[in-house]
Amino acid sequence: MTDPTENRLNEPLNWLLGEAADGFLTGAYERDPVIVHHGAPDRFRALLSIAAVDRKIAELDLREGMLSIADSSRSVELSDFVSDNGAIDRVAVARLYRRGATVILNQLHQSDIALAAFCRAVEQVFSCHVQTNIYLTPPGSQGFHTHYDNHDVFVLQIEGEKTWRLYDRPVASPYRGERFEADRHPVGEPVHGFVLKAGDCAYLPRGLMHDASASGDAASLHITCGLLVRTWADLMLEAISEVCVNDPAFRRGLPPGFANRDFDRTITRDRFRALVADLPAQARLDGALDLLTEQFIRSREPDVLGAVEGASRPPGGCYRARPSLWRLLDEDGGLRLIAPGGDLTFSRAPRAVIERALSGDPFTREDLGEDQAEELIRRLTVTGLIEPID
Repeated sequence: MTDPTENRLNEPLNWLLGEAADGFLTGAYERDPVIVHHGAPDRFRALLSIAAVDRKIAELDLREGMLSIADSSRSVELSDFVSDNGAIDRVAVARLYRRGATVILNQLHQSDIALAAFCRAVEQVFSCHVQTNIYLTPPGSQGFHTHYDNHDVFVLQIEGEKTWRLYDRPVASPYRGERFEADRHPVGEPVHGFVLKAGDCAYLPRGLMHDASASGDAASLHITCGLLVRTWADLMLEAISEVCVNDPAFRRGLPPGFANRDFDRTITRDRFRALVADLPAQARLDGALDLLTEQFIRSREPDVLGAVEGASRPPGGCYRARPSLWRLLDEDGGLRLIAPGGDLTFSRAPRAVIERALSGDPFTREDLGEDQAEELIRRLTVTGLIEPID
């Protein structure tokens, strides 16, 4: 029988969507909502529980921004639950929750190992930053008015149940800064409704208006897993930037006096069209995509769980690479390994040896067959790229 923990880390999309994962990336992704009723109340319970949320509120050093409160029935100000020194007032949080407000733990993956591991697994599917926000809503309450998110989300129902209502999609694939504005985006009537029960999951593409309220007699706890993607616009801008670096025609100054009211734009318009016409011949995918790829890998949080313990063991034994994003580049005098948290440089270790260590297959020091194998193992262990196994 498949270990559910391994499944959520090795096949996170299947764990989230089940059979609906087939064809998701080429079909519904960024286009249509997907609602999956797994009929397995404990499916996502390994990630969180109401009891765990209660414990985190009690024990974490919560500061402004780490926890927020939302209540669609009344206005909640920061001063209602944040002290003058920026600390979260835990008593105020409990009081507001008992009055019907939703408690939100923002970016909890930054302080929870299980959520962090899950986010890293999803990041490898989508090549984007993945974050989690936690929503605990009392029975019969609603945290937010109808709105859309400017990033795609997976909703994992952990405990209780929540009734969702979907509306129109006024903005297709909004930018990160393109937020919902009630006066610009009329809500209208719902076009679809469904109930998520414990163990169910929904995918909502960005720009789709929605709202949700806790239903049933119990509190609702769900995790929103947000996908913060890089767009084709990001790629195009990088490609154009590379053209501008290489072609001085794009770096010349704009015509003198272009800001004057009587400025004649005729020649400027012709020059603009000529430069735009030059772009297809000069713009290149690989350089721009390499840059975005390397930026993304470096920005990931390294998985250092066990690094200190592993460094405390005597040398020897068997090791295996953890699932991780990395790139190995040739440089003058050696190799550069681009990995989460930063780069590692190697002046002596051959490419084949490093690739063997990061292949995912178990190995020993002797398998690497190099004098510097011990140093390589040490460096890869402390950065979380490999781990000792029994």
